[in-house]
Amino acid sequence: MGITLYTSRIVLEQLGVSDFGVYNLVAGIVAMMGFMNAAMSSATQRYLAFDIGKNDPINLRKTFNTSLIIHGGIAVLIVLLAETIGLWYINYKMVLPLDRIYAANVVFQVSIFTLLVGVIQVPFNALIIAKERMNIYAYLSIVEAILKLAVVFLLVYFSTDKLITYSFLLFIVTLLIALFYQIYCKRSFSESRFMIPKDGDFYKELISYSGWNLFGNIAGVAKGQGVNLVLNLFFGTVINAAYAITNQVSSAINMFVVNLQMAFNPQIIKNYSQGNLQQMQSLIFQASKISFMLMLLLAMPILLNTDYILTLWLKDVPDDTIVFVQLALIGVLIESLSGPLMTAAQATGRIKWYQITIGTLIFLNLPTSYVLLKIGLAAPMTFIVSIVISVLSLIFRLFFLKEILNFDVKKYCILVLFRIILISTFACFFYFIHAEYITKNTNFIAFIIDSSLIIGTLSIVYLLLGFNNKEREFLVAFIKHKFNGKY
Repeated sequence: MGITLYTSRIVLEQLGVSDFGVYNLVAGIVAMMGFMNAAMSSATQRYLAFDIGKNDPINLRKTFNTSLIIHGGIAVLIVLLAETIGLWYINYKMVLPLDRIYAANVVFQVSIFTLLVGVIQVPFNALIIAKERMNIYAYLSIVEAILKLAVVFLLVYFSTDKLITYSFLLFIVTLLIALFYQIYCKRSFSESRFMIPKDGDFYKELISYSGWNLFGNIAGVAKGQGVNLVLNLFFGTVINAAYAITNQVSSAINMFVVNLQMAFNPQIIKNYSQGNLQQMQSLIFQASKISFMLMLLLAMPILLNTDYILTLWLKDVPDDTIVFVQLALIGVLIESLSGPLMTAAQATGRIKWYQITIGTLIFLNLPTSYVLLKIGLAAPMTFIVSIVISVLSLIFRLFFLKEILNFDVKKYCILVLFRIILISTFACFFYFIHAEYITKNTNFIAFIIDSSLIIGTLSIVYLLLGFNNKEREFLVAFIKHKFNGKY
C-alpha cells in the first residue's frame, strides 16, 4: 500500500495533473472493454475452487483449460470492441486537450495490449488462489508494486513524451509478472498443462454462468469508469485526476480487505461443494465482520486527517479530492461487508435473478449521477449516490442469500451488523470529537502519534464490542503464542 501510494505521487509529479487525468481516463476506457473478462474471471475462480473441494483433479484440469480457451476468445472480442467503439469515443466524444489527442491514442493502444496480457493471465491467477498459495500471490504483488515504482523513477531519464513512455513501461511490468505466474503454475500444478477439452456442454455451462456475471460486471463498469466519463463530460480532465487519486487511495486501503477475503473465498466455495453449509455460514459471518473492522482501522486515520495526508502525499492536490476520498472510503467500508455475501451467491451457481437485481441497482449509479450533475449539483454527489446504492445492495444480497441458500439473515444481523453498528456509532462520535477539539496535525510526528492513538482506541473497542467471547479468547491466545514464538 505504501509503495502504491508513493508511486501515485511521483506519477502525478512527473505527468502533471492534466496528463495524469488523461492517462487514467484512457486506461479506464480500456478497462471498460474488459467487462467480459471480469465476468469470466468470477466463473473461473468459482469452478476451480469447487473442483478442488470435490477433490476431482481430472475435472480441475478440464476447468482450467476450458477457461483458458474462453479467455482467449474474450481477448479477441476485446480487441474488436476497443478498435471500433473505443477509438470512436476517444477521438470524438472524450474531452481532451487538443495537443494530447495523439498521446491519448498511443496510450490507448498500449493499454489494450496490457489488458490482453491480464485477460490471458486470469486462469493462472485463479488456480493459484484456489490452491491457496497466498504466499506466492503476496510476494508477486509486492514485486509488481516495486517494479511500478521503478518505472516511475525511470521516467526522469526519458526525454520523450512521459505519458506515452509511462504506458509502455507499465505494459512491460505487466508482461513480466504474467510470465512469472505462468511459469510457476506450469511447474507447480499438473492441472495447468495445456489440453483442448472436447466437452461442448461444459463450455456452454461456463459461458452461461459467466453470462449472468456479465450483467453484474457491466453494472460495475458503469459505476466506476462510467461515472468517471460522466465527470469528464461536465468538468474536464482535472476532475478525472481527482477521481483517479481517490481510486488510488480507496484501492490501496481496500487491498487489505480484498486479500483477506481472497483467503476466505476458496474456503467458502469448498465448504459449499462439500455440503458444509453451517461452516460456510460461519465463515461468511467472520469474513464480513473482520473485513469491516480491518477497513475501518485503516480508513479512520485517513478520514480524520485527509487534508494533511493528501497535501503531504501529493503537494499539489486537485480540487474536490479531499471530499472525494472521504466519501469513497465510506463507500468502501459498506462494500467490505458485501464481499463474502457475493462469494456465497457465486458458490451456489444460482445467480440469474441475483445478478439481474443487484446489477440493476449498481447500474443506477450512472444515470442517477448524470441526472444530478445535469441539474447543477456538485461532483461529490456521485459518491453519495454510490453510498446509498451500496447500502441497498447489501440489503438485497442478504435476502437473496436467504432465498437461494437458506441463509440466516436474523443471525447475520445480530452477530455481524449489530456489532458493526455499535462500532460505527463509536467511530462517528470519535470523529466529531476529534474534528471539534483536537488540533489538526501540522507535522509528520504528530500525525503518527495521532494515528497510533486512533488505531489503539479502535482496537480496544473491537475487543469490547466487535468480538464474541470465543473470538476474543482465540485472539488473545494467538497474540500470546506469537510473542512466545510457539505459534
